[in-house]
Amino acid sequence: MNSQVDRTIARIRVTFAVLFALLVAAQIRVQLFEAPALATNPHNPRQALLAAYRGSILASNGAPLAVTRGGVRTYPLGPELAQVVGYASARYGTSGLEDAYDGALSATYVSTDPVEQFRLLLNPAQRKEEHLRGATIVTTIEPSLERVLFNQLNRYDAAAGVVLDAKTGAIVAIASIPSYDPNDLNAIFPRLRVDSGSPLLDRALQGLYPPGSTMKVFTASTALDSGTVTLASTFHDPGYFQVGNFRIHNDEDEITGTSDLTTAFAISSNVDFSQIAIKIGATTFYQYLRAFGFGQDPGLGLPVSPDHLPPESGIYPGELAQLGFGQDALLVTPLRMALVAATVANGGVEPRPYLVREIRRPGGGTTTIGPSALGQPISAETAAEVTKMMIAVVQRGTGRSAAIPGIQVAGKTGTATNPRGAPHSWFVAFAPAEAPRYVVAVVVEHGGYGAAVAAPICRDVLTAALGRE
Repeated sequence: MNSQVDRTIARIRVTFAVLFALLVAAQIRVQLFEAPALATNPHNPRQALLAAYRGSILASNGAPLAVTRGGVRTYPLGPELAQVVGYASARYGTSGLEDAYDGALSATYVSTDPVEQFRLLLNPAQRKEEHLRGATIVTTIEPSLERVLFNQLNRYDAAAGVVLDAKTGAIVAIASIPSYDPNDLNAIFPRLRVDSGSPLLDRALQGLYPPGSTMKVFTASTALDSGTVTLASTFHDPGYFQVGNFRIHNDEDEITGTSDLTTAFAISSNVDFSQIAIKIGATTFYQYLRAFGFGQDPGLGLPVSPDHLPPESGIYPGELAQLGFGQDALLVTPLRMALVAATVANGGVEPRPYLVREIRRPGGGTTTIGPSALGQPISAETAAEVTKMMIAVVQRGTGRSAAIPGIQVAGKTGTATNPRGAPHSWFVAFAPAEAPRYVVAVVVEHGGYGAAVAAPICRDVLTAALGRE
């Protein structure tokens, strides 16, 4: 009888030992491996307590773009940077920079580092009960210039723009219209989600548009850099160009006659540039598309829509001819065209765009993000030649409405046809042309001629940017 009791007790001990081991394993799993996900889960009630300690997002001059005051997340610039800065809501989650850097911005009750978790598990006495503030994110945004860009674009129903530092690729201003006030997010979010104007969409980074004649900056760069044409090459424009069964016309069936490359670029002849694209050939054209990064992630750290390119394998001459002046199935973001212009402004080197320059962690420790390059698609000589062509656009071509007295501006107009109404109005530019400081790309949906709408916006933004120096 005693031996049977002993065996029963032994089985109970083993059972309790196994259960205890499972309990310890579950605790270790939660404490070490699931802690980071649980700590940052927006449905975790503790997040509401930690929200008051969320780190700030600052402009380049230290002005707050997102800050917690009295336990409430506020956005001092309101609609001006709504899509880029984003929102942090216990009800609706996060977006924009608030989402991309949520791990750094979030306050932590204890470290979510598994090694630190294990140390605290072994020595609970070292656990501090006070909250730790989240990191501070310092952006490259210049608030005064941001306000100018936003106000210029906000006169229209739908538009977007990007301003880059030509030397570094830093985004100093970026705006998307229509916008919304993130300070009222909880009240307006249900309406925003069904708004046909898509105010939650960041058109500067995620809007896809045919680039129209701004694409001629790329086509001219490719043609010159590949040796397909020279500045002395001439082209004849009788008002149309027949490619197989497809006939290409200029806007309003304009006939430009015989022109050299700079003149064809300045007056924006679609007929001439369709001929140039055919001369380049699909293989070389796509080689340079890849070199410029079309269709690739620029590495900004925020969601950027990939450019839409027709597959090279199925390209036919009529398509290639249209790609040469930015039509057919080509769709790009304003950021992409800003980078194309920045490559020319930067002597053929394409800068990597960036929006955050510092991450300052509580208790010390700073991560600095500086300039870098995506590559060098074209030579410095080619960039210098295309710069001269872009100067001609503003001095004597379609972009004269972008001229600034006393400052040489290099630019290119674009009037992009689309199946949903009036053409989109485009302009890309940089200034001063001889020593570029700022690059601007603007699109106004259904705005009509690039010279009439987008070019004056770029002029005013560049004037404001250079006037601050």
